[in-house]
Amino acid sequence: MKYLKLFESFEESIESICDRFFIENYNINVDGTVDVDGDVNLNNKKLKELPIKFGKVTGDFDCSNSELITLEGSPKEVGGNFYCFYNKLSSLEGAPIRVGHKFNCSNNKLITLEGSPSYVGENFICNINKLISLKGCTKEIGGYFCCSDNQLTSLEGGPREVGGNFDCSYNNLIGLEGGPKEVVGEFWCIGNPIFRLYRLFPDYKSYQDSLDYDYLRGTTIIKWKFKEALDETGGELPESITGYKYI
Repeated sequence: MKYLKLFESFEESIESICDRFFIENYNINVDGTVDVDGDVNLNNKKLKELPIKFGKVTGDFDCSNSELITLEGSPKEVGGNFYCFYNKLSSLEGAPIRVGHKFNCSNNKLITLEGSPSYVGENFICNINKLISLKGCTKEIGGYFCCSDNQLTSLEGGPREVGGNFDCSYNNLIGLEGGPKEVVGEFWCIGNPIFRLYRLFPDYKSYQDSLDYDYLRGTTIIKWKFKEALDETGGELPESITGYKYI
């Protein structure tokens, strides 16, 4: 029987911890990690750290609505969804390497996405944090990606391919450099300075193609180049764009 030292005061067996948190269909590995065939629900348990170290969980892993300050001990692989939203996380270090479906780390204190899974099969949701960078983000996301309501000034470091919608609304973006190469769904950037410029184009691909005209310099727009870019898509050059200036 393996024991873990908790809170520096007493030891408790892995079996009793699993019983206490209603974890079933589990196997204890030789290294002390626990594999679970099914779901693990640690939602709203007021934990500052995970009670045991997990290996592989075939179903969902939910440690949301708690007081976690670290993801150390998280399973390396989750077959279903991984939820760690509404905690006190300032880092994703320790997060799973592979998540079969959704990964949701919203409503934390993250400033970067370092430590993100290498693979997310469906949605990646990291809105309502304190992100100043997307560095470390998963590069290919099967579903939609949401990084809205943060403090981003650039999309550098973000995903390169997104299988659904891409939502970077309500940040501080003045350009979309570093944005994904491919977005299968819609691209949303409302609530950013760049939205006033972006909406002059019919879609994300048209906007990305327009950058080949090299008209944008921060908040300065080279007017004749911008006009050529708009002419390509049938758009009209506005007299002015709030937050930007023509030269």
